[in-house]
Amino acid sequence: MRKYIITFLFSVFALLSANAQTKTNPQLSKLYQNYISVKSALASDDFKKTSAAAGEFLKTVSLINSKSLNEKKLNSLKSDAKTISSAKNIDAQRKPFYRLSEVMIAVAKENKISDKTIFVQYCPMAEGNWLSNEKQIVNPYYGSSMLKCGSVKSEIK
Repeated sequence: MRKYIITFLFSVFALLSANAQTKTNPQLSKLYQNYISVKSALASDDFKKTSAAAGEFLKTVSLINSKSLNEKKLNSLKSDAKTISSAKNIDAQRKPFYRLSEVMIAVAKENKISDKTIFVQYCPMAEGNWLSNEKQIVNPYYGSSMLKCGSVKSEIK
């Protein structure tokens, strides 16, 4: 009987641990949605919309505590979002998006930030990755000049 109780308790603990890992973090989920807004604005070559989206991203990342993300990632995300929001043109906004994307990819791999599949996409011309809600390529690094350039590199579920 004791063996069954111990087995049962281990099973319950394993189930609780699995549920904790599959629950979406609301702060990081909002940050991901802000990231998608920045990516979409860059892909549409909209300088003003990109600045506004990066400003919203910066507000969200500033509210995230170091229990959700480590200080190094938080500082990197803040710095890149600030640079994007204050840049003078679309090309200057795209440069820090490389690092912003790499950090967000790491965040997505380490945390549950969406209930849906996240696609890691890659543009060989820009040599850059980004995250997307869909398989369809909408390239933020070149916008309308090479909107469909790229491929799905991996999926985060």
